[in-house]
Amino acid sequence: MVLESIISPIKAEKNPWEMFFIGFLYSSAAVIISLFLFMEYASLVMIFFTVAASIPLIYWAIKLEEKKDLSIHSEKVLIKEHGKVLAFFVFLFLGFVVSFSLWYIMLPPEITVKLFEVQVNTINNINNPLTGNAVNLIGTFSKILFNNLRVLLFCLVFAFFYGFGAIFILTWNASIMGAAIGMFVRNHIGNYITILPIALLKYLIHGIPEMIAYFMAGLAGGIISIAVIRHDLNSKKFRHIVLDSADMLFGSVIILIIAALLEIFVSPLII
Repeated sequence: MVLESIISPIKAEKNPWEMFFIGFLYSSAAVIISLFLFMEYASLVMIFFTVAASIPLIYWAIKLEEKKDLSIHSEKVLIKEHGKVLAFFVFLFLGFVVSFSLWYIMLPPEITVKLFEVQVNTINNINNPLTGNAVNLIGTFSKILFNNLRVLLFCLVFAFFYGFGAIFILTWNASIMGAAIGMFVRNHIGNYITILPIALLKYLIHGIPEMIAYFMAGLAGGIISIAVIRHDLNSKKFRHIVLDSADMLFGSVIILIIAALLEIFVSPLII
């Protein structure tokens, strides 16, 4: 298919910044198709179309990383190699976020309400105001961290059972973040040209670390999933893959803790 054949995982690793435009294209095409064909359910349909376009790229990227696990035995080299694929995942995610944000800002309010209906409801359900009270801050931090760890677990499980399943959760999070940025800009519509970079900074300063953690969990689950299918569970190679995936999971939890701290103490300061 045309969208699927635009870029390969190998090329994406060499030029990860190109994935920003791929993500923007995939999600924009999904928005347009959803609005024209499935207006009533556009808020969910655009997620499915975005995911459908991304699946081949994500699947082959995970297979490529699993091959690296089998051929590379140095942990430092492996971390560097996994970093390349994480970079193109992050740029893909950023493309989704910017696309959804711009569609939210540019479309008429009556269409935006339909296109981001589920996302806005989700934001309203979880968007509790923060206070300076230390007890409330600790409680909010715990709530955010627990929710993020739950998403991390879903990414791991989805990727293990479906290989590319984590991309659905990540696309969903990108749509929520895009809607949140769009709402923030709309509330300051008088100077939206200058407020858009501030809105992106406000949400991406903790959103990018979160997505890196989720991608790490999804990558770990996907690598183990492919390894289970292709290799003897008692082999030395399989144990090496499991250990590498465990390292990625541990790193993703640390990153989530940092992201939660940024969301509590830094993001609210960006007005």
